[in-house]
This record gives sequence, C-alpha cells and structure tokens, in this order.
Amino acid sequence: MSDRRDEVWHVMASLVHSNRDTWRRAVIERSGLPFSRFRVLSRLDDGPRSVKALAAAATLDAPAATVAVNDLAERGLVDRKVDPGNRRTKIVSLTGSGRELLDSVRSIGDPAPSAFEVLTEEELSTLAELLDKVTQGSSRRGTVE
Repeated sequence: MSDRRDEVWHVMASLVHSNRDTWRRAVIERSGLPFSRFRVLSRLDDGPRSVKALAAAATLDAPAATVAVNDLAERGLVDRKVDPGNRRTKIVSLTGSGRELLDSVRSIGDPAPSAFEVLTEEELSTLAELLDKVTQGSSRRGTVE
C-alpha cells in the first residue's frame, strides 16, 4: 500500500511543481525578492519564530536562514529581537512592511492548471474531500505547516 501512496504523492507533487512557474515569477516580480527569500518571509505569516524554527519551516540550514533573515531585515521586512527566555536565540517577526508585502502577494492569482479541465464538478468535489481528509490527518500528526 505504501508504494501506491508514494506513487500518488509523486504525481501530485509533480503536477503542482510543474504548474507553479508563472505564479512564482509573479511573486518574484511583485515582491522584488528571490523566491527563497519570499518563502522565508511567508513562514512568518502565522507569527514570530526563532531563526532555528524558521530555518526548519523554510527547509533551510541555519546559516542560510541567518543570511536570509539578515537580508530581509536590511530590506525592513522583518525584525529580530533577543528571546527573553534564551538570550542566545533571536526571534524573527514581520514588520508592517513585511505584512503589507505578504498581503500584496496574496492578491496574485494562482489558477488551477488546464489539466483540471478534464475533471467534472463531481470529480472536483471528490478530490477536494480527499485533500481535506489528507490535510486534516497530517495536521493532527503535526506535518502540515
């Protein structure tokens, strides 16, 4: 059964990755940031994080996260403060400008690829239900950010 899960996962991931180029280019153009920097910035949408937690959320190593945070801070998009509970830890949060940028990028359309046109409304509903089930299951296990 897990082989089938892996196969389905790879098809889904491939479909998403191969159809997001237009959106990614629009994000880069609108934000003026390399996409990797935008990805770091977007991981602060739910609230402040330590640099270590931010690195994990953005799938970066700690040095790369530090470089990204430094760049975003220089651009006025994030703020760094010492964690009062652990003075060796920096807490990173969005500034007003960072929040405005995220809100602006959210307005960029990201329509479904034309491949979805082969699905009927009933099939789309079934797919949506299945994705909801998967999302709920993974969030209970703490694997969805």
